[in-house]
Amino acid sequence: MQKSAVRPMPVTFPDSPLPDVTVHVELRFDTALPYAACLVFPLAPCDCTGSDAKVCWYFSRDLLNEGRHAPTGDGDVKVGPGSAGEILITLRGPDGQAVLSAPEDAVNAFLADSFTLVPAGSEGDHLDIDAALARLRTTG
Repeated sequence: MQKSAVRPMPVTFPDSPLPDVTVHVELRFDTALPYAACLVFPLAPCDCTGSDAKVCWYFSRDLLNEGRHAPTGDGDVKVGPGSAGEILITLRGPDGQAVLSAPEDAVNAFLADSFTLVPAGSEGDHLDIDAALARLRTTG
């Protein structure tokens, strides 16, 4: 049984000095984290990070879903509709923020894949509480 969905997509940073430069990212969903979506950015390879280094931003799948229709989010991640055919995702960290523009069709396809794996409202059925408690007992 499939347990994850990955949707590669190009994004741009419309508020940056180079708004037309495209960065290839991935939206990921894993049934082990049924409430979350993950936005994965590649890092430039170097000796300190290796060739497969990535930065992952985890946020609510519902935030992404609801943000397609109206601006939503109060924390480090905000999502809202952009101009026709795009979804704007704002990522805020301690050193500033970045607004990225993602293709609406790719976001919609990702969400369809994720809701096929874990339908809305059934997220709790996919949590393995016993495994989480066992990990806590062995690391504590």
